[in-house]
Amino acid sequence: MRMVLGTLLVACGLAVAPPAAAEPEACPPACDRIPDAAWVAPWGIPLNPQYGWPKLAGVAVTAVAPRFRFEELCASPPVPQDPRSWAVAERALVVHPEGQWQLQAQVVHWRGETWRGAQTVQDVFNAAVAALRACQRTNPVASPSLTVDEPDRVAAVVSGPVILHEYLVADPRNSTLTELALWSTAPPLTPWSGIADATVLDDLGAPLCTAYIGSCP
Repeated sequence: MRMVLGTLLVACGLAVAPPAAAEPEACPPACDRIPDAAWVAPWGIPLNPQYGWPKLAGVAVTAVAPRFRFEELCASPPVPQDPRSWAVAERALVVHPEGQWQLQAQVVHWRGETWRGAQTVQDVFNAAVAALRACQRTNPVASPSLTVDEPDRVAAVVSGPVILHEYLVADPRNSTLTELALWSTAPPLTPWSGIADATVLDDLGAPLCTAYIGSCP
């Protein structure tokens, strides 16, 4: 009887499709979610030997109108008509006791025509770098120092009562911007050590080409 009923349902176009995979690993440049492959691997994150960071896709949640971690520390003013408010974005947060290093990672992606998304990504990135440079003007006890300053990626250390290592990579080819931030109250109980900033930026940006299929040559 079940076989007969199943045959009738298929014939009438009423058969229920099997459940889709919960989380695709990658997707084309126009995506409605952040693919798992877009996140930096734990071993690409500074202090991984000390903290054993988790796979960030497993702890990521939707970020509505996301802001970068340094904006909170620097008391950066809100961005008028912030393009991040209409992006697809997820945030991964790993919290430790005070005095230990905390982690925030974000992936922000703009859907639609790539040429338009590319311009949006660059505009958001440029505004972020300007706000990072202005950090001491908006928070006098925070002192920023850019250690890598390139047209599509930046690394910085913000010193003060809180020490922040901030990394941002913009990839216009897939309309995506990715952030990694680690911070601790000063002095941190675990000394900073590990990967060169340029290598962290490489590891942060490389997954975007894998995640957004066909976006990179």
